[in-house]
Amino acid sequence: MEKTEELNGEDGKDELAALDALEKEASEFNKDAEIDRILKAFRLDAYAVLNLQPGVPDSQIKIQYRKLSLLIHPDKTSNASAPTAFDRLKKAQTELMDPKHRTHLDECISDARMLLIRERKLTTDSAEVKEPDKEFLEAWRKKTVEVLVDAEHRRRKQLKAQLQEEGREQRKQDEEVAERKRRREHEVKWEESREDRIGSWRDFKKAGVGAGKGEGEGKQKKKKMKVLG
Repeated sequence: MEKTEELNGEDGKDELAALDALEKEASEFNKDAEIDRILKAFRLDAYAVLNLQPGVPDSQIKIQYRKLSLLIHPDKTSNASAPTAFDRLKKAQTELMDPKHRTHLDECISDARMLLIRERKLTTDSAEVKEPDKEFLEAWRKKTVEVLVDAEHRRRKQLKAQLQEEGREQRKQDEEVAERKRRREHEVKWEESREDRIGSWRDFKKAGVGAGKGEGEGKQKKKKMKVLG
């Protein structure tokens, strides 16, 4: 009887160990799948990265981020891509919690929907729009990617132009600073050489006066030596 209970106990432990192994394997599979999904999500669309629908409240964003961040945290999985996926997840959450960025994203998604409606010659009252099927939602998602890419190109172009303008302005300021510095140095040198210039002028004047006196005396002497006829 005791041996039977002992065997049953050992069998129970083996079963629990097997269940734990299965759960661990399933957990790792879920983590790997979620990491793969995040890395494949369009990174300019924070909703897609967090696997959320546009328009969700801030509270839902926080809940979703906490759930996914705990699932794929680099300390909780051996997946080598976990750090990259975790960083993208954090960036997406930060962007959606930023009112300015979220407004821009919402506008792009809305613009994509209107463009799709126009392309298909529909209206906002069309059944296809009011109750979109999987195909319409997928087309909307692709159109959103196009709009976001276009918006990102324009943003980078504007940033480049701004940096170039700032660079030109900075060069102009640097040139003005260098010119002022050159003028100050010139004024300092001019002031430092003032005594030398005054001394040279005095020497010149003295030399001129001495030469004048010599010529006068010479003329007077010549006059005295004149012979009367």
